Amino acid sequence: DAQAAQGFELWQPQDPVTVAAGETLSLTCTVFGDGPAGPVKWLKGRDSGEEIIYDQTSPFPRVTRAVNGSNTDFTIHIRDVVPEDAGTYYCVKFRRELRGDMEFRRGKGTEVFVRETALIPGMVAAAVVLSLLLLLGLLVALYMYRRKRKGQSQAPSFSPLPLRCCAGTPSTSSASLHPLCAPLQQSSKEDKEIHYADLQPLPTAPRHSRS
Repeated sequence: DAQAAQGFELWQPQDPVTVAAGETLSLTCTVFGDGPAGPVKWLKGRDSGEEIIYDQTSPFPRVTRAVNGSNTDFTIHIRDVVPEDAGTYYCVKFRRELRGDMEFRRGKGTEVFVRETALIPGMVAAAVVLSLLLLLGLLVALYMYRRKRKGQSQAPSFSPLPLRCCAGTPSTSSASLHPLCAPLQQSSKEDKEIHYADLQPLPTAPRHSRS
């Protein structure tokens, strides 16, 4: 193990990397020499927050190797990057022991920053059209509301005439009555005349005796 450690090198040369969300992130790692038996893994973070990003035995949906089956090139590609992918990534060589894989050599780490992408033209156009439709709907609703209010304000208001305004007295002249009461008073007089005329007794019919 001591000789393997002296002849083994792990090279992780990348400086901090910035990638846009949705793009593919490439992380470079190369090993030289014959190290101890054990896998090479990619880890994100350290200590208690450590997360396995790639190893040689488990599949990871978004992670692929640049050179499949290589014993020296352990460069990986992470596609469809999301903001949660930001962090520091380490390429780590492990030594296989009876109690499990133990860390043997760790790279310097590559810090990754994820940049939010700007809206694509199609999304911008859709947002503009939607905004215009909402504005048009708001203007139509406002127009209908104002038109309804205007119609209510111009509608004639009818106030019921007091009954006493049309009652009057026998000596009350039609000129002193409310303009709407004069026709009612005239109609009432005509109705009375017709009514009284209908009540006049009819002449008695002559009686004829039976022969």
